[in-house]
Amino acid sequence: MVRDMRGAAPHSLVLKAGLIGGLVGVYVVAVGVFAAFAARPVVAQSLSLGQIMLLSIALTVGWSAADARQGRSGGLAAAALAGVLAGLVYAGVLLMAREAKLQAMFVALTPAALNTGLFGRTGLAALVAAALIAGLAALGGGLVRQMPAPARRTLLAVAIAVLVGALLRDLWISFFANLLGGRWWVSTIYTGNGLSWTGTGVAVAAGLAWQALRMLGRREAGARSTSLIGIALLLAAAILIPYFTNAFVAQVMLLVGLYALMGTGLNIELGLAGLLDLGFVAFFAIGAYVTALLTADSPLAIAHLSFWEALPIATLCAAAGGFVFGLPVLRVRGDYLALATLGLGEIVRLLVVSDMSAPVIGGAQGIVGIPRPDLAGTPMVSQLSLYYLTLVLTCLVALAGWRLQHSPVGRAWAAAREDEDVAATLGIDLVRSKLRAYVLGAAFAGVAGALFATTLGSIFPQSFKLDVSINVLALLVVGGLGSLPGVFVGSLILIGLPEFLREFGEYRYLFYGFLLILVMRVRPQGLWPDPLQARTS
Repeated sequence: MVRDMRGAAPHSLVLKAGLIGGLVGVYVVAVGVFAAFAARPVVAQSLSLGQIMLLSIALTVGWSAADARQGRSGGLAAAALAGVLAGLVYAGVLLMAREAKLQAMFVALTPAALNTGLFGRTGLAALVAAALIAGLAALGGGLVRQMPAPARRTLLAVAIAVLVGALLRDLWISFFANLLGGRWWVSTIYTGNGLSWTGTGVAVAAGLAWQALRMLGRREAGARSTSLIGIALLLAAAILIPYFTNAFVAQVMLLVGLYALMGTGLNIELGLAGLLDLGFVAFFAIGAYVTALLTADSPLAIAHLSFWEALPIATLCAAAGGFVFGLPVLRVRGDYLALATLGLGEIVRLLVVSDMSAPVIGGAQGIVGIPRPDLAGTPMVSQLSLYYLTLVLTCLVALAGWRLQHSPVGRAWAAAREDEDVAATLGIDLVRSKLRAYVLGAAFAGVAGALFATTLGSIFPQSFKLDVSINVLALLVVGGLGSLPGVFVGSLILIGLPEFLREFGEYRYLFYGFLLILVMRVRPQGLWPDPLQARTS
């Protein structure tokens, strides 16, 4: 009997994919995700985000069931059959939930949500509709799996373009209205809260054009030239979009820039030197507290310096913290190093929140009254000016990281990252090399902490939890370890996207988790990988 690579028979694979897909659809409706997303149109009066979510589940069912060893027609038949089964399970369970009146147990299972989830139908009509829609969608998933890789990438680019055009509607309207000096095009591209059919066509064309440019760049210009063009476009977008939009976008981009600045520091430690640091937030906190103590209008202040005078001191203090802690712990490797650095982050967090340190750094009350930086005697009070300051410092730090990466020091880091034993045999002092990377990463985190303190105007211990380190690590993985442009891309997606999608409340973090899973499954080297590491991986 034909079996897939995991040893499951085709009929068993169809059964598993159908049952799991149907139950996942039921779960999405039962916990309220579908109701929240169904209220957000993508293509106005035709397709909502909730419907796209259900269709995506069916597509995944078809992809999973389309066993390549059954041949083209056999795989497509298995995909369609699994989709029909998923639709029957989905509609059958929701119909039973409607009859059992389970809203007391599942608050989201309101009559309106069930009616929407069942396509406005009841009984046999609902079963037939769900089976037909899920079967066709799963058949599409099977077809996509059998397509050549370039065709799949093109479809993905088109889908992303449509979603970005619809979900970031307010951003694009603000940007183009300010750039073009009018809103004459809005009613043509957008209808209500979603894309019109004309707007959908524009988004599809944008996705096709983007994919065509990528393929042309790879064929004609080579990897280096393509990377330079991409960096130039990324930098232009980072400069222009906040300027031509509004204060909210500038505020979000400011947060993105701060995380990108931290990511550049951790990229030196992890991406270049291979040091998994889970206590990176400790150096971020050192930079923030030193800046606050040196500049704040507060009884806790030990000086009243300007931001520009406090910045190098905060950077040096963070670097000194990295040196003092790095000396004893950098002799260990791998998981042990991760646990040791995790301990550092927890030590710093407990110190800043403790009553013992309250007379010095404010304890749980934090430090307030931190002044904004000034430029030529003019305070930088707007979010836009603070963002551009962050962008400039991020670019300077990224340039320093790029020079280090392509220096003898960077080559020593790369050797130690790939194989410490071989690097030691070649005469590389592993402790000194790793300590240099650790200190530099800590220094860059101190710069980010100083910027954080002065832009927020106050700091509190709650801002320096473990999840800051986890977020910085995640954006590096998504962007691409060792890739400086990837740091900003990862920060924009994992930090900026949830902020732009606040309309979905806590459900917006589903995009966060879905993107992590998708990147790890489809592009494990990251969205913008370092060319050298991509070739060797």
